[in-house]
Amino acid sequence: MDRPDDKPGLVRALGAWDVAGITVGTILGSAIFIAAAFVPREVPHPTMVLLVWALGGLVAVAGALTYAELGSMFPEAGGQYHYLKHAFGPLWGFLFGWASLLAIQSGGIAYLAAAFGTYLGAFFPSVSTSHILVAIPIGSWVWQLNAAQAAGISAIVALSIVNYFGVRQGAGVQGVFSAIKVGALVGLIGFGLLAPAKATPAWTAPLPSGHLMVGIGLAMVAVLGNYDGWYQATLSAGEIRRPERDLPRGMIGGTLLVLVIYALVNWVYFRAMPLEAIAQSPRIGEEATTALLGPGAGRLLAAAVLVSIFGCIASSIPGASRLALPMAQDGAFPQWLARIHPRFQTPTTGIVTLGVWSSILVMSGSYEQLFDYAVLSSLLFHAATGLAIFALRRKMPDAPRPYRTFGYPWVPAAFTLAMTALVLNSLFSSPAISLTGMGMVLLGVPVYLWMRHRHTSRAHVPPRESA
Repeated sequence: MDRPDDKPGLVRALGAWDVAGITVGTILGSAIFIAAAFVPREVPHPTMVLLVWALGGLVAVAGALTYAELGSMFPEAGGQYHYLKHAFGPLWGFLFGWASLLAIQSGGIAYLAAAFGTYLGAFFPSVSTSHILVAIPIGSWVWQLNAAQAAGISAIVALSIVNYFGVRQGAGVQGVFSAIKVGALVGLIGFGLLAPAKATPAWTAPLPSGHLMVGIGLAMVAVLGNYDGWYQATLSAGEIRRPERDLPRGMIGGTLLVLVIYALVNWVYFRAMPLEAIAQSPRIGEEATTALLGPGAGRLLAAAVLVSIFGCIASSIPGASRLALPMAQDGAFPQWLARIHPRFQTPTTGIVTLGVWSSILVMSGSYEQLFDYAVLSSLLFHAATGLAIFALRRKMPDAPRPYRTFGYPWVPAAFTLAMTALVLNSLFSSPAISLTGMGMVLLGVPVYLWMRHRHTSRAHVPPRESA
C-alpha cells in the first residue's frame, strides 16, 4: 500500500511571468472590444468615463494587493476557498466553491466559449448561430445545437486536453495567447493615437443631469466585470514556485498593466467616434479601428478579438479546475475530485468535470442568464474576502505572512467598502437578478450539510475485520 507521502501532488512549476500571464490573459477577454460601450451609456461624459475606468482599475489593484497577502499565507490550490474557510469557517469556503463551480467560473468559461463561436462565425459563415446541427424536440420545446455552440465547446475541450497533460503545457498556451492579445492592443493604441482623430471629445462639458451616482455605480459594475480575473492566479497558488514572491509580483504587475491598457484603449475610442456612437456600438473595438485605420485594420482587430477570447478561456481553465481539489480533500466534495494524475501531476478529474459542466452550459444556452446571476455572488465573496484579511490578522497574528498588503489597513478597507457598495447598488438597481443570485448561493447550504454528514458518517464507519 502506498504511504500518504507517496501520493501524487501538484508540481510547483509557475513563475512570476506565468502569474502575470494568467492575470493579464484572464482579464483581457472580449469585454474591452465589445462591452466597453456600456460605460458611456450609463455615464455620458468622456472625462467621467475615463475616471470610472481608472477608479475600477485602482479597485482591482487594491484587490490584488489584498489577495496577495492571503495567497502568500495559504499558497495552495483553491484561493478564496482557503481564505474564507480559515477566516469565517468551512461553510463560507464551501459556498464560495459551490457558487464558483456552479456559475461564476463555469458560467464565465461558457460565456467566453459561446462568444468565441459567434465571432468565429464572422470569418466562417458555416460556423454561425443560424447553422443548426442538431434539433431534438422535448415536449413543446425543441433543443437545438448550432455550429457556433459546437465551436465554443470544441475550444473548451481542446484547452481542457492541453491542461490535462501538464501545468507547464497549459501555462505555455495561455502565455502565447496573452502575448498575442497584448501585442494587438498595443498596436491598436499606437496606431490609433498616431492616426488623425475622427472625433473630438468634450472633456470639459457640463456633467449630465439625473441619477449620476446610480449610473456611476452601474458603470463600475461593468468596469469591474472588465477587470474580472485579477485574482485568478490565486486559484493556482499550489503550482507557483515561490508564491510569497511570484504571486504578488505577477498579480499586481499584471493588473497595473491592464489598467494602463484600458485607459489608452478608451482614449483611442474617443478619438475614433463620438460618445453617443460609442454608447450604441455593439462591436466598439472593430468599429473604432475601422473608423481610424480603415476596414482592413478593422478586420484584423476582429481576428484579435477571436484570439483574445480563446486566450481568456485558456487562462481561466487552470485555476477554475483546481478549485474542486481542496474541497474534495476536505470532504466537502466527492473524493474522486481529489484525484491528481500520478504522471501529469494535474487534477485531471477536476479538469474533466469543469470542461463537461461548462460545455453543458454552452449547449443549454443558459450560461448568459446564469452568469448574470453570478455577478452579485462574485462581488459578495470579494467583500467577504476583503474582511478576511482583518479577521485573519486577529485570529492568526503569528502566522507567517511572507507578503504583507501595502497600505494596510486602508487599501483592503477601501477594496472591501467598494465591493460592499457595489453589492448594495446591484440589489437596488436589479433586485430580482441579485436576489436570485443570492438564492443560488444559499442553495449550497443543504448541499454542504449533506456532504458534511456523509463525510462524518464515513469517518466513523469501523473497518471490517479480515476473515
